[in-house]
This record gives sequence, structure tokens and C-alpha cells, in this order.
Amino acid sequence: MQFDIKLIQEVYASYTEKVEKSRKLLGRAMTFTEKILYAHLYNNGYPTKQFIRGSDYVNFSPDRVAMQDATAQMALLQFMIAGKNKVAVPSSVHCDHLILAETDANTDIKKAFVANQEVYDFLKDVSTKYGIGFWKPGAGIIHQVVLENYAFPGGMMIGTDSHTPNAGGLGMIAIGVGGADAVDVMTGIPWELKMPQIIGVKLTGKLNGWASPKDIILKLAGILTVKGGTNAIIEYFGDGARSLSATGKATICNMGAEVGATTSLFAYDKSIARYLEATGRKQIAEIANKLSDYLTADKEVLDEPGRFYDRVIEINLSELEPYLNGPFTPDAAYPISEFGRIVKENGYPQTMEVGLIGSCTNSSYQDLSRAASIARQASKKQLKTKAEFRINPGSEQVRYTAERDGLIADFESIGGIVMANACGPCIGQWKRHTDDNQRANSIVTSYNRNFAKRADGNPNTYAFVASPEIVTALTIAGDLCFNPLTDSLINEKGEAVKLEAPEGEELPVKGFEVKDAGYIAPDKNGRSSEIVIAPDSKRLQKLTPFAPFCLPDFEKMPLLIKATGKCTTDHISMAGPWLRFRGHLENISDNLLMGAVNAFNGKTNEVLNQLTDEYGAVSATAKSYKMHGISSIVVAEENYGEGSSREHAALEPRFLGVKAILSKSFARIHETNLKKQGMLALTFVNKDDYDKIKEKDVLSVKGLESFAPDKNLTIEITHPDGKQERFEAAHTYNDLQIEWFKAGSALNYLANNKK
Repeated sequence: MQFDIKLIQEVYASYTEKVEKSRKLLGRAMTFTEKILYAHLYNNGYPTKQFIRGSDYVNFSPDRVAMQDATAQMALLQFMIAGKNKVAVPSSVHCDHLILAETDANTDIKKAFVANQEVYDFLKDVSTKYGIGFWKPGAGIIHQVVLENYAFPGGMMIGTDSHTPNAGGLGMIAIGVGGADAVDVMTGIPWELKMPQIIGVKLTGKLNGWASPKDIILKLAGILTVKGGTNAIIEYFGDGARSLSATGKATICNMGAEVGATTSLFAYDKSIARYLEATGRKQIAEIANKLSDYLTADKEVLDEPGRFYDRVIEINLSELEPYLNGPFTPDAAYPISEFGRIVKENGYPQTMEVGLIGSCTNSSYQDLSRAASIARQASKKQLKTKAEFRINPGSEQVRYTAERDGLIADFESIGGIVMANACGPCIGQWKRHTDDNQRANSIVTSYNRNFAKRADGNPNTYAFVASPEIVTALTIAGDLCFNPLTDSLINEKGEAVKLEAPEGEELPVKGFEVKDAGYIAPDKNGRSSEIVIAPDSKRLQKLTPFAPFCLPDFEKMPLLIKATGKCTTDHISMAGPWLRFRGHLENISDNLLMGAVNAFNGKTNEVLNQLTDEYGAVSATAKSYKMHGISSIVVAEENYGEGSSREHAALEPRFLGVKAILSKSFARIHETNLKKQGMLALTFVNKDDYDKIKEKDVLSVKGLESFAPDKNLTIEITHPDGKQERFEAAHTYNDLQIEWFKAGSALNYLANNKK
């Protein structure tokens, strides 16, 4: 389908002029990232000043918004109280997160319609009322559907999911955000972002053998770590970049979220043009072809990248091995030649129990065709899988085409089971059939994240991330130490056989085909009827605005939890079974920080209640303080809020009376989400001050009466014996964000300042 053609034509009509004026203003050559950013400035996209990377906050006008069903609920609940009759930019809702993977595609979809009918009806009704495109359950995973239908070179979009950067595979700046940011764009007000730094990744050579695009980002994750891309856009360039397929590029951009990058993108080239044409968007490719010089970095940038990028990394694709990353963090990167040794040295469970391919990262036709070629070989060589094998196609269009071309039959021939076109185990929506959900075991996926408990709720599931073809090979072997590049397997006849390198098609030879893509267009005239939410609903709850800033709330706040180690959004607000409460703030707040490790006892979801001197759940303790009119504070370590864009990780503490988060550092999306909800996000100036905070301390934030940009605040600790200590805490609030804070939230500020 071809969407937004009028909007895209309008973007392109002024794009070259905006880039030319920006280049003149900067007085130098421009990266591709800069061209898109400067062409989407809020003041009609015509620049009036040069912005400093990593410092200046800038207002942008994205071209569209995409929302998945779990985050869309809260985003749309917020939009409903913004007083608008229709969204200001094209927007879409994608039902991909709430489908529980248990049996197979048909069974699981039917169950999802019954279990989630109230939520699906709400999302469809709100979409109809406000002019939003709606993609039904089973239509596909948001990012694959966006790639097939909405993404376009030189465009800019935001999405309420951290893997929105997937669209960078088509040369689009696509940024994951919280729902409150989506409300900004859907209401037509400026969307604010700190001007990111730009990391240039030069790709040389060409992939061969078992190496795949997934291995590029797996290797890069090991170089940058989960924090290395924070507040930066990764721009790929070089001959190696041009050798990759569009969907391979998308895979790389998708998993850039795992290094904290604001987004990632590739320049427009022939592979992107081929993909646009194959997905029914030849008209867009024809326009882009005429603008190709503006849809890539300037020649001077490519000739001397060190002058224009804040950091340059080079990867030779001809020398790249397949990688496996994990467990428990996506940046523990190992080439396959070393992985077997790592497994044995660290005592990881060597038997592989489940292989899972698909997800938003690797669910394209090319991904499935390469993995299917391994399955086809195994069948011919009389090999069966030693582990369970599950496949999640990225969209109904991909699934239907793959079935037509025999790829699904290839998977089924070795025992593979095709699940719904949905996220499933990747986001914890997996009812895994296991004898013991606490037993140590290993799984390998083609997903993007592998945090503890993420896939199946078992803290002892060692999850490793690899390409779909490597996952398939390891599933056949059932052994983490198997290296398909060098090792043989024993088939049913007792013969030693070897798997050959995978082969696949960049695009289906017969073209894409689908009977029902699953799209429901919005009513062009909208609908004026009220959206009804049952007052006793357990799934949905209308929002009540948060109270504005009150100085005494920040005095003598008891410590709610001092978290130690990794504290991702999965730790702060778990997914899995909790997804059903994403539209009900009160109910989902019961999972607040239940996965965070208490620094004082090493336990999860067990903190001291200073009112009772007893231990209890984090949410119950926060509720106790709130009921007594007492604010509380959370203290954490590095990269607090890493992972998903879910703003519930900011909404829940706000709802339960937590007024401030004090950490060593924040993940970008989460820090923004905290600011949007009127929370105080502070960082230690001296990280060693973290050690000063004890279990029974109360903390006060001093200096808020003169809260101002670039002006540190002071934390005053009062210990149980009455002794006090003080240290400085930094923040990154600008003038507008301070106004959000004072108003109680960005939405409150918007409501208070309607023109």
C-alpha cells in the first residue's frame, strides 16, 4: 500500500531548499543526519541558527507518529484530554504486543481477540474518532509494518517503542519516545530533542558465508556498550553499507537502541529503491532518485569523516564473523569462533532448549529465506532439531508470501512452529511450556534484548542473541558450542553431515502478496461520539492530571529503594503478564520496581518501610508513604531506565508519590519520560556519593526555589542518628522542561497554555 503520498511530496518539495539554506548557514558540508534534522525544524524547517550537538535543545516537526498497542493506550488516554478533534500528523496504531505466544498463530490470535477485546475496541474507537490508522491483531509487528508502508528516505517520525529506529533502514530518522512525546506531535506543538551528536560507522568490504547484517550491530554493541550511543545518532556509510539490503539495514538500525542511540540511519541507495518498488511505492522511489544527492552525506563528509562526525568506527564486512551476544545484556559480544570457549569457561548451560527467530529485528522475507535455507538443508540431510523451534514473521504480507514460496513448509519440515505475526517472547508475551520456571537453561533468539526474565519470566534463562540463520543452525544442533562454520552433525543414519552457508533472496522473486494486510483506515470525517471506559474496568482507566510542583514535597523524603546494578525499564515496570494493565495506571503501578535489586539486602521487591520498620513490596511501600502524604525518592546506578520506551516506568513512580530519581546516569528516552511526567531526574556530580546513602536515610533536594538550567541542586541526607551530609546533584532541564516540572507534567503545561 502507498500511504501519505501527498505528505511525502510536500516534504520533498521543500527539502532541497531547506538543505541548501542549512548548508549555507553552517558554512560547511553536511552529514545525512544533519540534512534531515535541519529540514524538519519546527519553524517551517528553515534554519535561523546553528545548533550545537550534544548541547542545544531543538524543536522539530516530525512527519508522522506510530504507536504499538501496549504504549498506545496511555498515549491515547493522554491525547484524549488534550482537547483536540483530530491528530495533527498522520498516525497509526499497531496491535502487536498483547498477543500471548503459547500454541500457534491461529490459536493464539483467537485467544488474544477474546482476552484483549476491551483494549482492541478502545484503540479502534479512538483511532476512528481522531483520524488514526489502525492495524488489527495479526497484521504484523509495528516496525516491519512501518518499513513496508510508511518509512521514506529523508523523512522524520517518532514512535512509542524504542525500536522505532528500524525505519532508518530506508533512510528515515525514526526515534523511539514515550507516549507524552507522541501527544506533542499529534497535537501539533513542537517536539523537543537535544541536538544529538553523530557517530559515523564506515562499513567496508562485503558480507560472505554465514555473516549477516545482524552481526554488524552485534559487533558494534560490543564496541559501544549499552551506553555508548546515548544522545547520538549513528550514521552508516561506505561501500559496505551500499552492499546491504534495505531490510538488512533496518535490522542494524533497529538494534541500535541497544547501544542507547537516539536513532540510526543509512543513506538512500539502490537497495532502498528496490525495496520501495517491491512494496508498492515506486512513486516515492522515483522522487527520491531525483533527490539522491540530498539523501546522503555530502562528498566532503565521506572523504574526510573524521572532520564531520563526533566519532568514527570502521568495520570490515569481509572479515566479519557471526556473533552471539549475551547472556543478560546485549553488549556482551563474542564471535562464534570464541563463543564455545566462553560458554564452557563461564559455566553457561550448554544445551540449547529453544531457538526463536523473528521479532521486529529479524522478520523480513530475506531473514526468513536465509533461515529456511538452513532448515531445507537439514531436512534433506535427515537432521531434526534438538531444541524447540519457534518462528514469528514480521507481518502478514511477509508470512503470506513466505507460505506461498514454501519457506513456512521448510521450517515445519524440521519441527518448527509458526507463531503469530507479533512480538511474542521478545517482549515477554510467552507462555512457555516448561517443567520449572526457575531452572537454569539456555535459549538463542534473533531478537534484540536479552535482559534477565525478559522472554519467559525465568531469571535463570540464559538468553543469547544471534542472526536467524545462526539460531536455526544451533536449534538443529541443540548445543551452544556448535559452530556451523567448522563443525559437523550426526544425522538419523549416523552419518556426519555439515551445514552449508545460508542462501536467501533479498526480495521475493514473485513479488510480495497478501490477501488481508489487516489495515483499517480511519473515518475521514472522524467521529464525535464519546469514548466510553467502564468505571470498573481492570484494563483501562481515565487519567487524572498530576498535582503541580510543591516545594515541601521535596523535603525529608524517605528512601524508597537504592537499586544496585542494572535497572532497565524491565526492572522498573515489567512487561509480560503486566502488559494487560498498560491502560490502567493504578493497576500497573503494582509492579513498580519489582525487578530492581535492593542494594541493602540483595533482594528484589523487598524494601524497608520507614513508617513500620518492616519490609514489603516496593509498590506497597510507596503506597504507604503516599497514603500518609509523604513523598519518596529512588536512588540508582548507571544508565537507569535502559531499554524500552515505556513511559509507565516514569508514570508509575509519579503516581505513587515518588518525586525524584537520583542516579549515576540515565538512558535518554527514560530521562525524557521522567521530565514529561513532572518528575525530578538528577545525577550524582560525584558518583561516589551513591555510597553515602543508607537504608534508613531521608533525603531533601535543596535549591528548587531557584531551579534553573545548568545550575546544580543540593542533596541533603539526614541519617537516623540526626547527622547530615550534603553533596551536589546535576540535571539537564532547560527552561521549558522546568516549566513542565512546575506545572506537574508536560501535559498540564500544555493544558495551562492553550491559545
